[in-house]
Amino acid sequence: MNTEKLITEAISLPVEERGAVLDSILKSLNPPEEEIDQKWLSVAKKRLVEIRSGSVETVSGADVFREIQNRQAS
Repeated sequence: MNTEKLITEAISLPVEERGAVLDSILKSLNPPEEEIDQKWLSVAKKRLVEIRSGSVETVSGADVFREIQNRQAS
């Protein structure tokens, strides 16, 4: 099967199946690394605890992007 035909068939799949195909292809390009994934999970859990306890202040995405635009305009 050539690449063009493969792409045509893949994009004709239902969205859930296209997602599964895409996920498999991406994993083949960048295989998961359990040790790194566990480190990121640990960081995410720590941050969640900090947010829930109120020990850190959250900033909305809109505010972050506004600040970036302001800095670039200066």
